[in-house]
Formats: sequence, structure tokens, C-alpha cells
Amino acid sequence: MSISFFYNRLSFYILACFILSLIIQLFIHWIRFSKLAFFKKKARPKLDEELEPVSVVVCARDAYEQLTVLIPALLRQNYPQFEVVIVNDCSEDETEAYLKDLERSEPRIKCVQLRQHLNFFIGKKFPLSMGIKSASYDLLVLTEANCLPTSEEWLRSMVSCYGHDTEVVVGYARYENTSRLANRLIRFDTLQTGMLHLSAALAGPPSSGTGKNLSYRKSLFFENKGFTSHYTMPAGDDDVFVSQVANKKNTKACIDAENSIVATPITSFWTWVRQRCNKYSTIRMHRTDTRAMMALHYWSQFLFYTSFIALFFLKPAFGVEADIPYYLYYFPTLAVLFLLRYVTQLIIYRGASRRLGEHGLLAGLILWDAFFAFATPLFRITGRMTKE
Repeated sequence: MSISFFYNRLSFYILACFILSLIIQLFIHWIRFSKLAFFKKKARPKLDEELEPVSVVVCARDAYEQLTVLIPALLRQNYPQFEVVIVNDCSEDETEAYLKDLERSEPRIKCVQLRQHLNFFIGKKFPLSMGIKSASYDLLVLTEANCLPTSEEWLRSMVSCYGHDTEVVVGYARYENTSRLANRLIRFDTLQTGMLHLSAALAGPPSSGTGKNLSYRKSLFFENKGFTSHYTMPAGDDDVFVSQVANKKNTKACIDAENSIVATPITSFWTWVRQRCNKYSTIRMHRTDTRAMMALHYWSQFLFYTSFIALFFLKPAFGVEADIPYYLYYFPTLAVLFLLRYVTQLIIYRGASRRLGEHGLLAGLILWDAFFAFATPLFRITGRMTKE
């Protein structure tokens, strides 16, 4: 029997990258994401006398049809005292007439009519600032025109998360489920992003939030000068602001699949791509720890897949050439390590999906995960190139 030892330097370096990325991914899933996957709801719904008045703020532009569905759903919320502040952002459809009629007949509706854009404000930061300024109450809950509460207890569920020191509550908003492939990709991205910022809010310090389901105090907004630090950016009214003002002590996560927000799905894949690039353009405005955690997750995800693929086309880093060919133990070992991460993902994503009300994504877990392993770095690079 002939035995010979071999060593391949390139394969060794790639194997080291593969093992390192695997360890990082296992750490992120079991230490960070597991807090969401195995979350047990502790906050009880507050009694009416414990609930302070709330201003629900919504910005809308040419959203007449959406508002005719959203506003009645908001007015049906089982909550003792609240108002709905609608900011009509230079709409050219029937929105203004509809809101004027509604304001005359419904005392809980307050309309803010904007008829001119400010050139130095980009996105919805100026309309949202006007809505917040017009709010009658200190406690704000934000959502968007293309969203709907999943129940009449949504508002109560969000406010029930507030404690003595709480100033920010971050929630989750999912997209409606359709049969289109693009919808599955977008929903998986929403789930993955939600897992990042909700697990951060549970572990501390919080990293981000979504304007579709977000709450904070009006006083906190003005104490931190609103959106002035990033008013020239097309996005950031939710994630950047939360990253800058939230901390482990003043922030809670509202994880309640039954009382949450569902949004109308984005119909254009390329519209969604542009939105993602805009979101990534604001990363430089996040706290250092937030940027580090996001980079650690996405780049280790990318490195895991690229090194795994490369190892299949290279000779092993080291081993013994004997009567048993190396590929009989080499490829099975790689497969076992890959399955270790996949099974981990399956357990964690299953738990997180159940707690956030997402369905139908686990069957294509490897496909969606591999797609974003390569797509997300492109989104991030494109976003950074268009940051100014």
C-alpha cells in the first residue's frame, strides 16, 4: 500500500475562510437570532386606564385608494384615546378631497395638507416631520399608506410594550403572500432584515426599525433634532433615526404575529432593488456597532457560499493519498459542514417565522439564502456609490 502526504496552500486559505465564516454564522444564529426564534411574549395588554393617548402618523402621496382601506381600519382600533394624523404630500389624485370630507365627519382625524416640496429634503422626511409636529400627543405610532393592521388590537399591542423608561418600540411588518417568485424573495429579505433589527432590540443595543410599524415619543424626536443629520438622503427616516436615538434601556421590540402590520406587496422587482440600494446608502449614518453586526452577518454569509463552492473545485488543503481516494471523505465532510449551517438556519428561521407570522418561505430556504449571499454585497456597494 502506497501512502503520500499532500498540502495545497490555496485550498488551505479557502478552507480557513470557510470554517471561519461557518463559525460566525453559527454564532449569529444561535446567539443573536435565537433570541427572536425562541422569544416568549411577556408584555400583557394594558388596561384602558394604563394607556396614554396616541397619535398615529401616516404620510401619503397619491394614495387615495389605499387610504380608503387603511383609515377605517385604524379607526376601528380597540384603543381608548387616539388620533390619526394624515399628511397629504402634494397628492394629485382624490386624496385631498377625501381627507377634507373625512376630517369634517370624524373628530379623530387630523389632516396636514402639503402643496409644495422642499428641495433640500429628500424622501418623506419633511412630510413625516410635519405630521409629527402636528400630532397632539407625545406618544407616536407610525405606519404607511400601503399597510393594514392585522387586527383591532394592533395599537394596544404596540403601546403595551412601553415601560417606565421606554421611548422607542420597534415592530415588524410583513408583505402579503403571493405566488410570484419576486414576492418570495422580497418577503425573505424582509424576514432576514427583521430578524437582524428585532434580535438586536431584544439583545441590545437596538440597530434599526421599519417605518411601517414603529413607535417613539414626540419629545425624543425633537430632542434629537429629528432627521436633520440625514435630511439629504432618500431613506433613513426609520432605520437611521432609530439607530441614532435607541439604546438598550429605552427600546423594546413588539413581537406579536396576531397584532401586527401587513403591507401591500411591491409589484416591481426593480423598484424593490432601488429601494434596497437606497436603504444601504444610509449605512454610514448608523452606529459603529450596528454597521459591524450587519457587515459581519452579510459578509460571512457571502464568504460561506463562495468558499464552499471554491472548495469543490480544488484539491483538499491537506491529507493522505492512500488506497482510499481523498474525495471519498473530503466531499462528505464539506457536505456535513454545509448541512450543519442549514439545519441551524432551519431551526432558527422556523421559530422566527412563526413569531412574525411569515409562512411559505422555509421550503426554499437555501435558494433564498444563497441569492441574498451574492445580491446583498452588490446592493451595499451600489448604495455606497449613490450615498451623496
